[in-house]
Amino acid sequence: MMTVPHTPSFRVDNQQALVTGGSRGIGFAAAIALAEAGAKVWIAARDSQQLQLAVTLAAEQNIQLHPVVLDITDSHAVATTLAELPSFSILVNSAGLARHQPFVEVSEENYDAVMALNLRATFLISQHVARSMLAKGVEGSIIHISSQMGHVGGPNRSVYCASKFALEGLTKAMALELGEAGIRVNTLCPTFIETELSHASLADPAFKRYVMDNIKLRRLGIIEDIMGPVVFLASPAAALITGSSLMVDGGWTAT
Repeated sequence: MMTVPHTPSFRVDNQQALVTGGSRGIGFAAAIALAEAGAKVWIAARDSQQLQLAVTLAAEQNIQLHPVVLDITDSHAVATTLAELPSFSILVNSAGLARHQPFVEVSEENYDAVMALNLRATFLISQHVARSMLAKGVEGSIIHISSQMGHVGGPNRSVYCASKFALEGLTKAMALELGEAGIRVNTLCPTFIETELSHASLADPAFKRYVMDNIKLRRLGIIEDIMGPVVFLASPAAALITGSSLMVDGGWTAT
């Protein structure tokens, strides 16, 4: 007998979420989106003043965010801080760094800084959160904010691409190991979003023209473009999705 299916919930009511890099840009948008969808959200960042500004701006819209002053590249601080916070069922790794140079000019300092935040720190904080979820039998969702540059190359972006391609591989390996425990792991891969991080690159008319020529929808992304996808990946609506990449790239990688 045929029955009428029921649409899974796109809500994350009563879940507890941690968003790294949550004080600005894509991370802040992700935090707002999850809070609006019913989660209790903590935002982590190094800059206490920027964190407080984010919390204040959210409060003006009757949205509560909980600030966590944390340098996620400091593994000791991560372990100590997470031990004092509640258990999370949602983790959004949005903290990231870009230092663009021609490949032959990339310094060891810049290589180390980008890989330390984009890959090592993401790996270690995910490890801490996953351990807690496993120990307490908590199912949930880990979302890495990756990039279209985790799927294609880009000029002057060798280190950034390397970090994001590595993040894509990490995601698949995590999904394989954590799936039986009901922990889903996916990446969200934006194109160029109008944020402080992308401002310098997009200020170059020639580079902006290159970007617009490759985005099939012929517009830059805005932070609101990632809010729905983040909630989707965190929610029961994505219950069978793990080890995948959700492209939010305006069609850049379609060719």
